[in-house]
Amino acid sequence: MIRVRILVPVHTEIEKMSKVSEYVKESYIELTQKVTWPTWRELQNSAVLVLIAAFIIAIIIMVMDQSISFLVKQFYSSLT
Repeated sequence: MIRVRILVPVHTEIEKMSKVSEYVKESYIELTQKVTWPTWRELQNSAVLVLIAAFIIAIIIMVMDQSISFLVKQFYSSLT
């Protein structure tokens, strides 16, 4: 009979913590040195644009809701 032994790497807690620590360090470096953050003015402009788009979408949904409500009321009133 032939025995085969499979070696599986065992990660110690120290190795796992060092990987987590390295990940946090690399994330911090990327967020502080590599990411281009918007200026305050660009942020304000984007916020205004999002608010206007949300308002327009809300108006469209309201019109659709009112139209469907009107059509359903007309349909049910015609059945009586």
